[in-house]
Amino acid sequence: MGLIVSKNEKELRAEIAGLVKDFYDVKFKDEFYIPGETPVRYAGRVFDETELQALVDSSLDFWLTSGRYTDEFESEFADLFDLEYAFLTNSGSSANLLAFSALTSPLLGDRKLKPGDEVISVAAGFPTTVNPIIQHGMVPVFVDVELGTYNIDPRELKKAIGPKTRAIFLAHTLGNPYNLDVIQELVEEYNLWFIEDCCDALGSKYNGKMLGTFGHITTCSFYPAHHITMGEGGAVLTDDDDLARAVRSIRDWGRDCYCAGGENNTCGKRFSGQYGTLPKGYDHKYVYSHIGYNLKATDMQAAIGVEQLKKLDGFIERRKENFRLWTEGFKKWEDKFILPYAIEGSDPAWFAYPVTVKEDAGFTRTEFTDFLSQNLVETRNLFGGNLLRQPAYFDIEKRVVGDLKVTDLIMHQTFFLGTFPGLTRDKIIFSLSVIEKFMERLPL
Repeated sequence: MGLIVSKNEKELRAEIAGLVKDFYDVKFKDEFYIPGETPVRYAGRVFDETELQALVDSSLDFWLTSGRYTDEFESEFADLFDLEYAFLTNSGSSANLLAFSALTSPLLGDRKLKPGDEVISVAAGFPTTVNPIIQHGMVPVFVDVELGTYNIDPRELKKAIGPKTRAIFLAHTLGNPYNLDVIQELVEEYNLWFIEDCCDALGSKYNGKMLGTFGHITTCSFYPAHHITMGEGGAVLTDDDDLARAVRSIRDWGRDCYCAGGENNTCGKRFSGQYGTLPKGYDHKYVYSHIGYNLKATDMQAAIGVEQLKKLDGFIERRKENFRLWTEGFKKWEDKFILPYAIEGSDPAWFAYPVTVKEDAGFTRTEFTDFLSQNLVETRNLFGGNLLRQPAYFDIEKRVVGDLKVTDLIMHQTFFLGTFPGLTRDKIIFSLSVIEKFMERLPL
């Protein structure tokens, strides 16, 4: 009989990684597009065997919660922005909640936000940019946006500042940078907090700087539709030590201790401190200095994120190219549509291609998007339209600047198409041919 040689862990992991590649090649590698038969998605995950290999490698540790891949991702993500801290969390919405909650931390002293304070935002956006304001008992101040950029109108923003205004909390709509010169000027003049929601804008730049480096605190999302994905996931970034400590605490149940999971007494004061009116020496692992949650991500998600980050530059270029292809195609119909644009100094990594049907186009948005849907071309409305017309927001305390006329127009007439890297040139060409057919049906 031959000698049976046992394989060590390293050899087994290498063998498993090879089998995972084989599985990827069989399951995912050759996905063919058939025009008119295969749906043209507006978004989706783009990956290869390396994400699957990292995911399986992480699962073999059976650590499950945050671990070595989380540390690697947080370090590399902070470096990408040239910021000191990055905290992985379970979604972009949780990132927004964490970022805003950090501004209410007692660590900030008199600078902390309090119930009744006003926070400037927009109604033409995603709800979880606004929800933390409401959940903390503060008053959102809704400002109108501009057609074409779909970002806050700088002229209206200046009018929105009042005696109770303490913060600005805005998303860069669909990856398109808003006017950061105006915002930073107001932030400095009125001593405001500025939360920069970059959930749709990873890789976009303004005056050569990465979005996410202008605010006091920044959020990102890694949902499958976004620039990189972990399936679910998000991150909070900052250079501020106090905000970083608050974010970590609130994400990790509100505890005061910063020892990583599975570690003991990294802080050196586990049984020696005095906290509140607890007994002296109360176990620091169970001391809570913030009202917190458990909003951590898993190490398996982080493993996927580490590999996705390596592809980010290519993903960004593909999104920009797809935006250019859509613009070239839509130019012949500019009498029917308002096309998107970026303001001077900005370089968007477009999340999507937003389009507004003109009021005199001769057709409605619903008629147009329904025709695209019938021909397997996906679209989406611009999120919630006017959030103040959504059932959840009827009775909230708020202040509204002006009549939100553009926001209402967006609610009725705006939609977007995809720009994600899986959207190939032939899919866009097919989609434009579908639009051509729609136009040919219109009366002369």
